[in-house]
Amino acid sequence: MFKLLRTFRVVYETKNFSKAANQLFISQPAVSSQIKQLEQELEVTLFIRSGRQDIQTTKQADILYIRLLNLSDDWSETLQALNKKERAQENCIIAASNTFAVHYLPELMKRAIQAFPTVSFSLEMGNSEEVLEKIEKHQAHFGFIEKPLISETVIRKEIMRDELVLAGDLSQELWLVREENSGVYHYTERFFLENNLNPEKLLIKNNEMIIKCLELGIGQSILSKKGLPKTLSFKQLGDEYWRPFYSVKRTHIKSRVLNEFGEFVHTYYEKGNSNEFD
Repeated sequence: MFKLLRTFRVVYETKNFSKAANQLFISQPAVSSQIKQLEQELEVTLFIRSGRQDIQTTKQADILYIRLLNLSDDWSETLQALNKKERAQENCIIAASNTFAVHYLPELMKRAIQAFPTVSFSLEMGNSEEVLEKIEKHQAHFGFIEKPLISETVIRKEIMRDELVLAGDLSQELWLVREENSGVYHYTERFFLENNLNPEKLLIKNNEMIIKCLELGIGQSILSKKGLPKTLSFKQLGDEYWRPFYSVKRTHIKSRVLNEFGEFVHTYYEKGNSNEFD
């Protein structure tokens, strides 16, 4: 049954039998056979073919997937309990979007490592959509994003605001811009509309690369004030260019220690990173 459920999870997440077969290192007919066997045992239809390879999930598949994620968590906790040592390590995976990961997460982790010595932390970085997807798929316990994304299986809470500024050589017509799915893209486009601009653009998919170009006198850009070196001049843009950051986590976390960490995060930002933690 475990093998069938594992195959189901990969098929559900890829929505494609061929991709699932590649991930599982088995043939496509084997994937189809295992899904058919699982459907027969459960007496439900889990997938509807919408093409040669692509599929659609049924309501029963949606229910099974959510239950399976929780079952996987329970199984991991069971294995941990069976191998429990005097100071058992609790694993905690944290995913964060670019600006938060580089400029805010290290400050939080300095406190967290001291407060939770029995927790083994792993840090990952991606855009807001990727972070949310990791939480949804139980590939991360906690996340930090810069877009107001929502999900039925994720709890989102605003924790802080980050000031965006206009930096670089403001006399230049060239603009250094992030890609469309970047958190700062919306604010850059808003600035263009507000100021009736249609400038020459250079697309750069990394904040650090943008900053390096600005330091070399190449163009101007809207980005987080937090990440600017002191040598770069900037112009403040007003209250509407303070963007919110959100914490996201699974709706159900059974670990007492990880729930305590979640409360720690919220308290940390409610106190405004104050000396309460010193």
